Amino acid sequence: MPVEPPPSRWAFGDPTTYDERDDLVAIGADLEPGTLLAAYRHGLFPMPSGSPGDPMYWFCPVRRGVIPVEDVRPSRSLRRARRDFEIRVDTSFDEVVAGCADPSRASGWIDDEIATAYRRLHRLGWAHSVEAWRDGRLAGGLYGVAIGGLFAGESMFHRERDASKVALLGLVERLSDEHAERRLLDVQWLTPHLATLGAVEIPRAAYLRRLAVALALPGPDLGSADRPG
Repeated sequence: MPVEPPPSRWAFGDPTTYDERDDLVAIGADLEPGTLLAAYRHGLFPMPSGSPGDPMYWFCPVRRGVIPVEDVRPSRSLRRARRDFEIRVDTSFDEVVAGCADPSRASGWIDDEIATAYRRLHRLGWAHSVEAWRDGRLAGGLYGVAIGGLFAGESMFHRERDASKVALLGLVERLSDEHAERRLLDVQWLTPHLATLGAVEIPRAAYLRRLAVALALPGPDLGSADRPG
């Protein structure tokens, strides 16, 4: 079971009152585990401002990217690729975060402060990595935060073709239980890449309603591994 950290000393207010024209809803606070969990429970997530020493930015997108777990229909090519990889969970969390934070990646945003904060959440049982392995090597993966029926995806990376997509499919498989229709797989913003995997946009108000339902659910069973088929 995850360990609940001390509560945050920061308040994020009522997310239904946030500016309906702006994704950025707060600036400042810290990245203590209690603060991060409070933010996710309010529909927020952090990102660095891009300038060293500047305060943290907190976003609650007006149009939120989500993947409806029950509607994911992987393409034939992705199903074939899926058979080439082994899916593991939480066996190389730090390496997954490092892969996502690789400074050579375009539009990289994960700095040392962010990486350290999520490693702390992982040690407490809240942050998880879903990994695609082939021939004993980590080929790609993703990490995110699981609170009840919410899985808030933070970032993904690949070293081999389709590895990050396979990791995401592995996550969807683990969320596809009797609560699948009420689980919330949050991907923050919709991108063309995520759209190919079934991601859609929903309004902030709809996201917050779904979040309230998801947070009341039991967490999924993320712990099983499977071998390539």
